[in-house]
Amino acid sequence: MSGHSKWDTIKRQKGANDAKRGQLFTKLANAITIAVKQGGGNTDPAFNATLRFAIDKAKGANMPKDSIERAVVKGSGGAGGVELFEVLYEGFAQGGVGLLVEAVTDKKQRTVAEVKNVMEKNGGTMAGQGAVSYLFQKSGEIIVSKSGKSSDDILSIALDNNIADIEEEEEVAILYCEPQALSTVRAAIESSGLSVVEASLVYKPVSKMKVSSEIEEKVVQLIEKIEELDDVQKVYTNLEYSM
Repeated sequence: MSGHSKWDTIKRQKGANDAKRGQLFTKLANAITIAVKQGGGNTDPAFNATLRFAIDKAKGANMPKDSIERAVVKGSGGAGGVELFEVLYEGFAQGGVGLLVEAVTDKKQRTVAEVKNVMEKNGGTMAGQGAVSYLFQKSGEIIVSKSGKSSDDILSIALDNNIADIEEEEEVAILYCEPQALSTVRAAIESSGLSVVEASLVYKPVSKMKVSSEIEEKVVQLIEKIEELDDVQKVYTNLEYSM
């Protein structure tokens, strides 16, 4: 994976997911349903920031409007059906690289077995609660398009809007803020003239781990295989991607 940045990897993963639109829409619907549940049944995106971010992501993937509405209703308990749970699994990839696996499932035993199976077949290992999560912190992540803006321009906007950290890639800048401030900071960033590509709550590594290009390729392959599981929403890692 030498020569691939974090954003390149994200785009490639999104492309792979887009090729399986049915699976992608299921994951997006689950994220919407969970957002409603976590918001105490609040189905109004104006007063449920997590729901708004989930719906924005679904719209960005061209998910049908009626599918989005069904997912919202399901989260409020109006459509019956199975109960969904949000779960977080911890593990290590090759070279001791940390992984956090975020999933939404109706059967926890099935999902943990699937994640464990993929990890063990591809050089990784599951870990107990707390063994990996301390390497990450919950953060608000706002990915913005550079759109001709200089690094100084973006830095100036970031400093004016309580951004705690910035990562720059060739096409985008990734801004981090306090998780509870994500909604207001996103609105302020957009008002400042930056185009927001995506905004969400993430697990940001406290520090990143460098490995050889050979190990990096194996870690990325493992992450991709985990993300192919139907119940998995996202995989976070403290891997430092090669530039």
